[in-house]
Amino acid sequence: MLLTKLGAVAEKKDPDELEQNLEDLEFQMFRMQANVKEIAKKRQILGIEQTKEEKWVIVSIVDDGHACKIMINDCESAFRGSWDFSIQAKYEDQSTIFIGDIKGEENKGYGSICMDYLKEHAIDQNVQYIKGDLAERDFDHLDRLIHFYEKHQFDVEVDHENQSGSIVCQPHW
Repeated sequence: MLLTKLGAVAEKKDPDELEQNLEDLEFQMFRMQANVKEIAKKRQILGIEQTKEEKWVIVSIVDDGHACKIMINDCESAFRGSWDFSIQAKYEDQSTIFIGDIKGEENKGYGSICMDYLKEHAIDQNVQYIKGDLAERDFDHLDRLIHFYEKHQFDVEVDHENQSGSIVCQPHW
C-alpha cells in the first residue's frame, strides 16, 4: 500500500518533492518506533493509523474499568508524556459509555480515528451505547459537532432554546 501511495504521488510531483516526502515518511517512521516504546510503558497501544493529511499517529488507551481515554500521539514529535488528542469517557453502567470531553486540535482527522477506536472498544467491552451531552460551550461550533457525530452514526438531539442536547450511538460493525 505504501508503494502504491508513493507511486501515485510520484506521478503528480517532481523528484525533489517526492524526495522530501520520502524523507518526511522516514522521519515519521523513526519517531513512531521511539514513541511506541515510550507510550507502551504507560498505556495500551491500540493501533497505528494514517490521518487524512497522510500523517502517522499512534492510538492508545487507558481504561481502569470506571473511565477510559482514547488518545492519539503524532509521529512528528517526540513523546513527552502527554497526548495530542483524546476522547475521554466514563462507564455510566455496564451498558453505557458516556463521552465527557473531546480535546485536541480539530480538522486533522484525529476525532474520527479516536471515535472509531472508542466504538470498537465499546464492542469489545460488550457496551451497547455510547452517549454524551451537548453543552452551552459547544454551541459556537455546533454545526461541526452535529456533522461529526452524524458521520459516526450518532443520533443527535439539539435544544436550541436551552443550548443543550444529547448524542447516542449503538456501536456495531
